[in-house]
Amino acid sequence: MRRPRAAAGVQLTDLGAYQQAVRRVLTCDLITATRPRPGVLEQVLRWADEMARDFRELLGYTLIADTRQVRLVRRLDRLDPTQGLMFARKGRPFDQRRMAYLCLVLASFQRSRVEISLADLVRVFTPSANAIDGLGFDPTVSAHKAAVVDVLGWLVDRGALRLSDGSLEAWARDSAHGDALYDIDHDICAVLFKPARPVQHLTSAAGLLDDPLSRVDGAVHPQAVAQRARRLLTEQPVVYYADVDPAIADLLRRPGLVEDLARFTGLVVERRAEGVMLADAGGVFTDRPFPGRGGAVNRTAGLLLAKIADLLEEPGHVPVLVETPSQAEDHAELVARVDSGLPSEGVVQELAWTPPEVVDAGGPEGTTTAPLVEWSRLDTMIDELFEEFGAASFTSAWQQDPRGLLAAAVTFLGELSLVRPIPGGVLVLPAAVRYRNITLALADSTQLSLSGGETS
Repeated sequence: MRRPRAAAGVQLTDLGAYQQAVRRVLTCDLITATRPRPGVLEQVLRWADEMARDFRELLGYTLIADTRQVRLVRRLDRLDPTQGLMFARKGRPFDQRRMAYLCLVLASFQRSRVEISLADLVRVFTPSANAIDGLGFDPTVSAHKAAVVDVLGWLVDRGALRLSDGSLEAWARDSAHGDALYDIDHDICAVLFKPARPVQHLTSAAGLLDDPLSRVDGAVHPQAVAQRARRLLTEQPVVYYADVDPAIADLLRRPGLVEDLARFTGLVVERRAEGVMLADAGGVFTDRPFPGRGGAVNRTAGLLLAKIADLLEEPGHVPVLVETPSQAEDHAELVARVDSGLPSEGVVQELAWTPPEVVDAGGPEGTTTAPLVEWSRLDTMIDELFEEFGAASFTSAWQQDPRGLLAAAVTFLGELSLVRPIPGGVLVLPAAVRYRNITLALADSTQLSLSGGETS
């Protein structure tokens, strides 16, 4: 089978511009004439045909591109909690109420209507919200109105709605007298929500995922294995060989596949005995800039890594090695948690999709261990940082809450696959070692690659 070669039709002199367009598509959920900024749409559309082919052959993704918008439809191999960052307003991630309101608002738009007033929208939306136990909508409840404001603002940011008259803020202050009129862009609304299967046919969130490994006549298809390997490397900050199937680990170890992905994205390959990653020295191919930017949590995470490195390199220190939980177990637990919240009614039973029986594909490459840093030591580390730098240097949000800052920093490092929180402490993962001298270059250091979120 022919191995696809990235950017095969792109001249060397144009390769940088092509790679920049690829990174922009991967890191921006929707590109329009004004989003993320004027001029980007034209830069991306120049390469639409070449990118569509590369995304399809290399990753199995579908690129939707026309003169008004560009959207990448991904194939998901696993649920990823960090993907929720694309659903945020003014830096605040959407909660369950806002996510539910967003779905109900999109469902209320009818193709026959090119505009809608906020009063009409609320009139249509309210019965649907009130029909859901535990949700509801009451215009006299400020939290409910604030959620609607965030949802409509999110849609306006992406061009799905355009304010033509009135004021959303006036409605928020006085819903009896304030109103707003919006133009509806149905094409953008359609590309914002494209599930792999109709949600009313699903009995599990696993139905939104790609088949673990496509099979033909009972055998794993080589192209499916290669595409999944590239997707893992593109979507995750680092891929550890012990976390993936042997066939995928073997492909990632060989020269060729990873280097093609580096040519596609313009990132730098970093290989270690434990795994492989794509690094971005510019820090733009990420939804988690690290280190050196991002406020107190980001800075504290870097300083904690330095403290952990000092501990592990301390003469006489004998680290406690603990078996690292597998990603497969973590994912199964996450799917179960999501499924526990699915409604028991509303599924079209005659078309219902249920998870297929998983055929053993060989499993990850055995078990691995990692050094444990106990919570008591982490508590001591954060206290030392507050004493060394002064509480005021951690901003007003955290200066009275060192334990809360510690928890946020550990969560952040876990999302970067640098540590693995477990009961009793954290396991220090191999990629954390690359930051052992982080205090020397907190403001200027190679960024971890994390695609899938916005950087605009």
